Amino acid sequence: MNAPAAILWDWDNTLADNWASMTAAINVAFREFGLPEWTEAQMRGGAKLSIRDAFPPLFGPDWQRARDIFLASFDAVHLDGLRAMPGAAAVLQAAAHLPQAIVSNKSGVPLRKEVARLGWDGYFGAIIGADDAAHAKPHPAPLWHALERIGVKSGACVWYIGDTGVDMQAAYASCCTAILIGDATHDGGPAGMAEQGWAPHLQLPDLIELETVLRRLVPAGR
Repeated sequence: MNAPAAILWDWDNTLADNWASMTAAINVAFREFGLPEWTEAQMRGGAKLSIRDAFPPLFGPDWQRARDIFLASFDAVHLDGLRAMPGAAAVLQAAAHLPQAIVSNKSGVPLRKEVARLGWDGYFGAIIGADDAAHAKPHPAPLWHALERIGVKSGACVWYIGDTGVDMQAAYASCCTAILIGDATHDGGPAGMAEQGWAPHLQLPDLIELETVLRRLVPAGR
């Protein structure tokens, strides 16, 4: 595999872990609507799409009220529950000399607050949330928007790194190299993704292994 010229990152479950806060917030909305609550495992499996794509099937025609309840609840707790994924700080440092951006299906305002809380603002030329482009992932629009912001053209030289089938689909749609972190069992794994036409070009177990790959392919100071 060739060295990347730029890296786009997913956020939740790729660089950051905030599942406890997201689960607590979605359950506030579920209780308000009289719906069964989710466990954290269900949240991990279900939180792939943007709010505007995921909430209408969950909450029906009044989904915007559910969105407002969720966002208000999440805003009150999400910075307290935020954790870096193991190896995240080191892998960002390993790629620090490359153009980097975040493309997430999390809403842009809390996303940027979380990046700032972890002190990682300086790594990224763009931090793109679900509401910062005309469409959210798996549509390529937010990836293209991020690339425009960092002055890089889409192509195989751009890695998009994420943990879900939605991320791999978005990478393919935007003509980027698809890098999967973890086994994505919640999406049928790489084999299931391959059946859908977006098999990862590279799968790694975690960010620690990704750091090793990056330091081999992209020597510091290149």
